Amino acid sequence: MGIKTALPTAELGLYSLVLSGALAYAGRGLLEASQDGAHRKAFRESVRPGWEYIGRKMDVADFEWVMWFTSFRNVIIFALSGHVLFAKLCTMVAPQLRSWMYAAYGALAVMGTMGPWYLLLLLGHCVGLYVASLLGQPWLCLGLGLASLASFKMDPLISWQSGFVTGTFDLQEVLFHGGSSFTVLRCTSFALESCAHPDRHYSLADLLKYNFYLPFFFFGPIMTFDRFHAQVSQVEPVRREGELWHIRAQAGLSVVAIMVVDIFFHFFYILTIPSDLKFANRLPDSALAGLAYSNLVYDWVKAAVLFGVVNTVACLDHLDPPQPPKCITALYVFAETHFDRGINDWLCKYVYDHIGGEHSAVIPELAATVATFAITTLWLGPCDIVYLWSFLNCFGLNFELWVQKLAEWGPLARIEASLSVQMSRRVRALFGAMNFWAIIMYNLVSLNSLEFTQLVARRLLLTGFPQTTLVILFVTYCGVQLVKERERTLALEEEQKQDKEKLE
Repeated sequence: MGIKTALPTAELGLYSLVLSGALAYAGRGLLEASQDGAHRKAFRESVRPGWEYIGRKMDVADFEWVMWFTSFRNVIIFALSGHVLFAKLCTMVAPQLRSWMYAAYGALAVMGTMGPWYLLLLLGHCVGLYVASLLGQPWLCLGLGLASLASFKMDPLISWQSGFVTGTFDLQEVLFHGGSSFTVLRCTSFALESCAHPDRHYSLADLLKYNFYLPFFFFGPIMTFDRFHAQVSQVEPVRREGELWHIRAQAGLSVVAIMVVDIFFHFFYILTIPSDLKFANRLPDSALAGLAYSNLVYDWVKAAVLFGVVNTVACLDHLDPPQPPKCITALYVFAETHFDRGINDWLCKYVYDHIGGEHSAVIPELAATVATFAITTLWLGPCDIVYLWSFLNCFGLNFELWVQKLAEWGPLARIEASLSVQMSRRVRALFGAMNFWAIIMYNLVSLNSLEFTQLVARRLLLTGFPQTTLVILFVTYCGVQLVKERERTLALEEEQKQDKEKLE
């Protein structure tokens, strides 16, 4: 209710002014803190020389990001460029064989990176789930898939299987876990789709083509097998009007985002500051809130860049891959919170929607969320922090439904009905603002640390109450209202587009 309700332009202008001023003020505090802490002993390991000609150091606390764009940059460019080149040649000469080319190039790239024994290990998991799919029992396929996933997440099997990798290099552990875990999810998707459509007679070759598509292999995103098979099996794919322009724009945005992050890390040490709790505790409340928020925004940007690069290559291959996750700034409900749209789609299709149905009943929804987060816990690797993260987000998702049911209860429903549609939108935005910070705090646990999350919660909710708490809540309320206005505009544009198509 209220999503299609417009607010006065002056009110929205006030919200924009408040939000812009608050972000600028918090950013100034973070910039000053980064300058003051640049020479601290605690920062020495993760703040390294950057732009020496202007005396700026750089936050290099994120190991993966630094490796992607320094020592492994040329390798990634070479591998993806080779894939694009061979794919283009195959599409021009023998388009009916392009799926075979994808699989052959991907398998050779995996073997060259991780070694032949690792390739054989993954083939063993593929064959095992293929055999399970022949029995036509979905529960068996899902159970075997989860068992295979557990073997890559728990000792002693994980230690034994990691020994199949040839050589040692910086990103070995990341590539091992990424390639192995995504392989299991892809194979499980294949097995479940085979059970759901026994008349289609999918073969082992179809599974191998699906699994060894190089752009998706190590880091995702994951496409469910039915979508991938339908798209890659087109003998003569045709591009939509304006598709190439969109691909160029997507590639350009990825490059710009990489440059922006590089510039940002020379001025704001948002990943290093939380590791020094004594220093972080001296930050003003506004800067501390901005630090917590920026940590989640960075994680979204990191995922958006990774999937943006991979999706650009996939689009060149005439695929329609899962889009990057929704920006954390636009999230104020747990139901839309995810950092990997591909895994979210996989979980929804095979677990969450299967158990939860319409997601309107309390008990089925509870069962669906518990099952979904149990698998997510296994995917992330069972440990205390992951258990806590899963519990908090599972609770948040269910709590939203409980509040929704409570709002539909007679007395409360009558109170809301007595309000104007604009006031109803304002009340709901207030709850959305509180939910926004619950999303930040619940996910900060895993993206940063429990100790830093406790520090932020204590400062913003206890020692800063009521002034800091209410100010930050109001600023967040302004942001939620602006997001709702954007959603309203997009919904109206979509309706107008559909009405135009009907008339035509």
